[in-house]
Amino acid sequence: MAIASGARPVVGVLALQGDVREHAAMLESAGARALPVRRERELSEVDGLVLPGGESTTMSRLLETFELLEPLRERIAGGLPTFGSCAGMILLARQALDGRPDQQQLGGLDVVVRRNAFGRQVDSFEADLDFRGIDGGPVHAVFIRAPWVEKTGDGVEVLAEVPEIPGAPEVAARIVAVRQGAVLATAFHPELTGDERVHRLFVDIVREA
Repeated sequence: MAIASGARPVVGVLALQGDVREHAAMLESAGARALPVRRERELSEVDGLVLPGGESTTMSRLLETFELLEPLRERIAGGLPTFGSCAGMILLARQALDGRPDQQQLGGLDVVVRRNAFGRQVDSFEADLDFRGIDGGPVHAVFIRAPWVEKTGDGVEVLAEVPEIPGAPEVAARIVAVRQGAVLATAFHPELTGDERVHRLFVDIVREA
């Protein structure tokens, strides 16, 4: 059942590593009630979940340590609205290139991503993106050792691509935001800019799911 318009859905933030406080603050500003998630009991209480940026292989190991990997896979497969940023995007993908052999994937998105795709020469950069589904002009994006999407499957909607960047022509048109049903992912960190529009989009997805 969809959450009533104006209601505050409970959106968890996976609180094992990464930008937990920043995401929680943006979710609260966007109209949700944020809840840190470290245990299966907390996961069972949320209407949606954010997987923050951080280090994807470390987060993968911690999901196993905290016995959250399989419960999270089950909830996502069951339709839990989920938003992953940077490392969260990597975890949500069905396949991650250049990762560790033992890295676990959640499989919520039918995409192939490449870890640290932008390389050391563009480890950290910012760009203004045309983001489909978000009004009000370009979304200013912060990329920190970010992935990109190499391949999308059927049912995956591409929401944003990198524009041309002086000195780095090879990154132009790389896919950096996608959606598949109730699952949203960005290669960048919208929690770091003060622009809550991506989080508002996700909260709307949670309300409608």
